[in-house]
Amino acid sequence: MRPPGSSVCGTEPGQVLPRGMAADVHKKKGWEVPNGSLAPGDGQHTERSESPTPGLAQGTEPGAGQEGAMFVHTRSYEDLTSPEDGAAVARSPEERPGEPAEPTSMEQISKDFSELSTQLTGMALDLEEEMRQSKEGKLEPSPQTTRRDSLLSGKEEEDVTMDAWRMHRKHVFVLSEAGKPVYSRYGSEEALSSTMGVMMALVSFLEAEKNAIRSIHADGYKVVFVRRSPLVLVAVARTRQSEQEIAHELLYIYYQILSLLTWTQLNHIFQQKQNYDLRRLLAGSERITDNLLDLMAHDPSFLMGAVRCLPLAASVRDAVSTSLQQAKAKSLVFSILLSGNQLVSLVRKKDQFLHPIDLHLLFNLISSSSSFREGEAWTPICLPKFNSSGFFHAHISYLEQEMDLCLLLVSTDREDFFTVSDCKRRFQERLRRRGVHHALQEALRTPFYSVAQVGIPDLRHFIYKSKSSGLFTSPKIEAPYVREEEKERLLGLYQYLHSRAHNSSRPLKNIYFMGPRENLLAWVTSAFELYICYSPLGTKAGAISAVNKLMKWIRKEEDRLFILTPQTY
Repeated sequence: MRPPGSSVCGTEPGQVLPRGMAADVHKKKGWEVPNGSLAPGDGQHTERSESPTPGLAQGTEPGAGQEGAMFVHTRSYEDLTSPEDGAAVARSPEERPGEPAEPTSMEQISKDFSELSTQLTGMALDLEEEMRQSKEGKLEPSPQTTRRDSLLSGKEEEDVTMDAWRMHRKHVFVLSEAGKPVYSRYGSEEALSSTMGVMMALVSFLEAEKNAIRSIHADGYKVVFVRRSPLVLVAVARTRQSEQEIAHELLYIYYQILSLLTWTQLNHIFQQKQNYDLRRLLAGSERITDNLLDLMAHDPSFLMGAVRCLPLAASVRDAVSTSLQQAKAKSLVFSILLSGNQLVSLVRKKDQFLHPIDLHLLFNLISSSSSFREGEAWTPICLPKFNSSGFFHAHISYLEQEMDLCLLLVSTDREDFFTVSDCKRRFQERLRRRGVHHALQEALRTPFYSVAQVGIPDLRHFIYKSKSSGLFTSPKIEAPYVREEEKERLLGLYQYLHSRAHNSSRPLKNIYFMGPRENLLAWVTSAFELYICYSPLGTKAGAISAVNKLMKWIRKEEDRLFILTPQTY
């Protein structure tokens, strides 16, 4: 649905821009082709130039890694939202390139989960004993349930019968296939149990007719269903997001649950007892899921399906990456240094690739808890897109209390804490020896750059994604988008353009949006995606000129904005 007071023109694959837009564009060199449109040319350029052409091949765009990729190569946004059944999601070899030859035993998974549960709730949980009592019908309220009831959050106290609850722009519900509530974004699951039962009845009714429900559109609302057996996820939204984008967010919630339980354990539980109350195991983790939904509402990383890097001089980043590479241990799979939700460096084991979704889940875990600042944590973690069958163990710590630099060392050996902890010590020693500590502190003082640095007067903001590297860059959101509502409105406009560009039935490669407060342009090619926002006083010809200048600036600054030379062990 088009935002009110706006007009949009776009091109489908193979089309050129409408006559009215082409008339405003003069013949230019570089990014523009002779017909004045942004449509890719026939030829593909394989060299990295100062001003590449629209038809450049994937891997040569600004921000593309020069020595291989860090992440699993996906079909971008469409890969995340393509239909697939729950088993395929969990067991696809493409998603689990690093899966060990022998599957993790349920006994080991249970021990790891008990350790993770202790860290989340402060109380241990014996999963096998819990399941045994559940089968025998002797299940008493668990310590986690009691603790949860005594620590009710504000969202659980919200009355679901009040108008204030209904006025939320987006609700998210998770339930089991037996109709048991698992999670609700607002309000307590107990109060919503009958509502979730109706949702499951809708799903089951259509399945009985050998059909599947995907969405309901009514009165400005979209109700989106995603089934990943043994769970059903539902969103009720009145936002500018498309059905695909809302389904995308529901998949993130599903993967968040897998990161806490593993796919193997989740299915084992419901095979043992179909109407099991999963809240017993997830008690204490609600804040992590809440935080993920908050991040998705404000951070374009999730919309783009990509990772943003901390702007950093190439020499400093290379020194950090080399220090991480040299401070290695036999059990390490990934060494990750991050600042907030931005990546500083990532070193991976050769032939092992991380998926952006897994990295986003790690970012969310870190930002959900301040306890990681208190010392060295050693916690089980499942990376569901890498290997959903078992837990890795992650050493999580901040380099210094006053520095927003968090180090994650992901290990395959649950008994290797002291060896991995020594890797951190050696990493810090090498940083001091190379003299980059001060440069890192300076970079952290200005974690985002200003759009004014680009030097385009009418440009207000932009998002640029390199598809081959899985990285994106964007400046700090500045005036006139100062208030939170204005920032959310801007992200909503990007979501609208993104949904039009990635519409499954009629995707557009170029979109020109004219609104009452700003103009926007979206340009999607096989190599990159670009979304720019500029003054409403600008012209279409000015927008094309701005794209040309912006792409040259990104090319010039790419070694500071992206990781071009990723390291391996």
